[in-house]
Amino acid sequence: MTRKLLAFALLAFVASHTIAADKIPRLSNGKPDFSGIWQTTSAAEYDLEPHAARKDAPPSAGIVIGNEIPYLPAALEQKKKNFANRDRDDPRLKGWTLGVPRGIYYPEPFQIFQRQRDLTLVHQFGHSVRTIHTNNTLHPGGDRNQFWLGDSRGKWEGDTLVVDVKDFNDETWLDRAGNFHSESLHVIERWKYLDANTIEYSARLEDPEVFSKPWDISVILHRHREKNFQLIEDYRFTLDYEQYYPPQPPAATPPGAQ
Repeated sequence: MTRKLLAFALLAFVASHTIAADKIPRLSNGKPDFSGIWQTTSAAEYDLEPHAARKDAPPSAGIVIGNEIPYLPAALEQKKKNFANRDRDDPRLKGWTLGVPRGIYYPEPFQIFQRQRDLTLVHQFGHSVRTIHTNNTLHPGGDRNQFWLGDSRGKWEGDTLVVDVKDFNDETWLDRAGNFHSESLHVIERWKYLDANTIEYSARLEDPEVFSKPWDISVILHRHREKNFQLIEDYRFTLDYEQYYPPQPPAATPPGAQ
């Protein structure tokens, strides 16, 4: 009797997962279609690591697997300096692009347009546009490619999209708490449907100039299904920039100058 119950439970488990896989959106080639407008409900943007409430951040359990980012000693000191000056030095306040992976868990929506050859990600904040190539092309190569969003090349492992991202500059942070990276950052993303309206996004970050070993994050993305929902141009980053970097008045014209 026990064996029959176990067998029935196993069949039910397999059947439920098969039904869920069959219901996810797919392209004509059978690959999962991530097209849509997505957003996280996590507080990862404020600090990737677990933290209590503070005046500029809600409390959060964090999204770092193992809770702690493995900084090298000198890099940890820089991170502490970043944290102390976060209300001024965060690149987000200058209107710069959020970068990868920060743009994914920033608390504003982003939209994915997907074709068989690529995915285009459009972020509401900063109007950043990122392309993930899925046509078996390689990174451009060379030693001095430095892109704000890196260079993204994806491949499929079953229904999971695995994206290799490299060739970054060092101008972006990973969150508002001052977690940062160098030009050597290498990110491996994994995009997977949990159901038709939920994506599990995970990423492994490597950077031998900043971190002592690779580390991982995981966050859930939810599809916006409100009627007529759309991205809206966001000027808050401009207002923040002008608050901290106000326009300077023109220099006075010397007497007698034309």
